[in-house]
Amino acid sequence: MADYDPQNIFAKILRGEIPCHKIIEDDVALGFMDVMPRSEGHCLVIPKAPARTLLDLAPDLYAALALRVQRVARAASEVFAVDGLTIQQFNEAAGGQEVFHLHVHVLPRRSGVPLKPPGGPMAEGSLLAAQAETMRAALSRSA
Repeated sequence: MADYDPQNIFAKILRGEIPCHKIIEDDVALGFMDVMPRSEGHCLVIPKAPARTLLDLAPDLYAALALRVQRVARAASEVFAVDGLTIQQFNEAAGGQEVFHLHVHVLPRRSGVPLKPPGGPMAEGSLLAAQAETMRAALSRSA
C-alpha cells in the first residue's frame, strides 16, 4: 500500500486550507457536504487521523468514526425525508477510492431516483450551506 499523502484535499480541509460546509466536528471526525453530490444531501465523514484507508486507522478510531457516520446517516434520513440510505467507503484505486484519505459517503436515497454519476457538477454553495445548516440543527437535537 502507498503512503499517506498529507497534501490530499481532505487533509487540506482538515487543516482549514480549503473551506467546506461542515455538519459535524469533534476530536475524532469531520463531516461535511459533498461539493459534487450524487444525491440530495450527500455528506462525507472523515477521520481527523491521517489514514489513507480503513486498514490504516486504529480499530478504536474506526469504531468511533462509525458512530459519527451513523449519527450523520440518521440526521440525513430525517432532514431529507428519504426512503433509504447508501453508505459507501472505498479503499485504494482498485477499490474505487479517488481521494486517498479515509472517507465515508452518506447518500440519502429516494425510491426510483438513481444516483448521479461520480465527479458530476459542483453544487451551488448557497444550497450546500443551507443543507449543512439544516443538518447541524438535526445533529444538535440528537446530541
